[in-house]
Amino acid sequence: MSALELGFWSFPILLVLIFLRAPIGVAMFTMGVGGLWLATDSPNMAMNLLKAESYSTFSSYSLSIIPMFLLMGQFATLSGMSSALFTAASGWLGHRKGGVAMASVGACAGFGAICGSSLATAATMSRVALPELKRYGYSGGFSTATLAAGGTLGILIPPSVILVIYAILTEQNIASLFLAAFVPGILAAIGYMIVIAVYVRLNPDSAGLRDRVPYGERFRALAEIWPVIVVFGLVVGGIYAGWFTPTEGAAVGAAGTGLLALVKGKMTWALFKEAILTTAVSSAMIFFIVLGAKLYNSFLALTQMPQELSQFVVNQGYAPLTVLILILVFYLIMGCLMDSLSMILLTIPIFWPVMAQMDFGLISLIDMQAARLAEGIAAGIAMAPDLLAQAQAKLAEGVALTRDEFRELGLRPVTEAMHADFNTTLTAIWFGILVLIVVEVGLITPPVGMNLFIINAIDRSTPMSATYRAVLWFVTSDLIRVVILVAFPSITLFLLR
Repeated sequence: MSALELGFWSFPILLVLIFLRAPIGVAMFTMGVGGLWLATDSPNMAMNLLKAESYSTFSSYSLSIIPMFLLMGQFATLSGMSSALFTAASGWLGHRKGGVAMASVGACAGFGAICGSSLATAATMSRVALPELKRYGYSGGFSTATLAAGGTLGILIPPSVILVIYAILTEQNIASLFLAAFVPGILAAIGYMIVIAVYVRLNPDSAGLRDRVPYGERFRALAEIWPVIVVFGLVVGGIYAGWFTPTEGAAVGAAGTGLLALVKGKMTWALFKEAILTTAVSSAMIFFIVLGAKLYNSFLALTQMPQELSQFVVNQGYAPLTVLILILVFYLIMGCLMDSLSMILLTIPIFWPVMAQMDFGLISLIDMQAARLAEGIAAGIAMAPDLLAQAQAKLAEGVALTRDEFRELGLRPVTEAMHADFNTTLTAIWFGILVLIVVEVGLITPPVGMNLFIINAIDRSTPMSATYRAVLWFVTSDLIRVVILVAFPSITLFLLR
């Protein structure tokens, strides 16, 4: 069997191992080492790569952001930020139809902004919000479905551990991906609130009403969420202001939330050790999966399978949008069976080379050249008026400028190669956000939706079937959002333009 055939057969075999409940890290590790051994007829390359990849993975500066964000989420839970967020949101929204459920979604969005983990967001907010939802007459299935869907905002609203992994796999800028996720994250929260408003009107018995909270209490509750605003502003704002890198920002956020928990008297030595241990266990699990993925990806690179697959797709002449839709449908199906991190690590090394070959025309060469010209004018660069007028006229007519014309204007040229590179970068960011959303849908899609099982473990009195029925409303909202973001990429990318 040739190396290429080994590469193609490895994927279905890997899926079989995963469906047989083999840990994803172990499955990819085994396929990577075994595949390299078979492809080279020797264990030497596999052993050498195991040594090199283990060191490079576990000493990676980029990956150190993951335990920092996980620790920040642990400390945020201890400091009572989740309770403060829910109280504030409930004070402003709770008296409306479905208001307490809307407040739960809003609180999940706020907590997701300082947590970065969907599972942690779902588990933490459920302990806070479920008793209140039950207290005000919300049905069990509707309550658990709302919190399961709200929990998915933890990986969409920055910071996000999954986005960090995607950025590393596709060699993209973490800060740019965080920025691109803002608007889709806000759209997700708004979409869930619209679903709640529609659901409670079609099913009046599924939700009760609570009394209107006086404005004085509302503003006092709002004042209590200042730690969330400070931490989020410091971490995310500090990254975009250039004060520190994303990894340094994660460390600052972890230290800040830990200090807040200590000041509020919520941090005991026992809880501190528990937070550190939980973070260490979660980080070790993620790091081992990443190591297994790197070994498997090295095997795939040796077989040339991703390159051959991408070339095959390009040669078929499929429209780029068709390829994208097929990949997203694949993710939606796999999301019913696998967890989000496993899907990202398993599939991105295969699908991204295919997407990188697709030209979606997210920005034209003329637009890039016009932007460069506008930057030069704004910067006060002295340009000959006649040459400037000629350049503007050419761009207005849709004619690209040459290198020499840019140099005559005193500007750095915008070439076809630069345009292609930038288009690829925009494609990577847009694709990453779309993948994140469909992976997020998998967290609440039966039968394996991880968030559904977490909520069900907290509220065992609600049948899983009731949660399944109610959560399909939120899945519909997610699918509509995917269609909108596929049809209008500028919604995701306009902050980066």
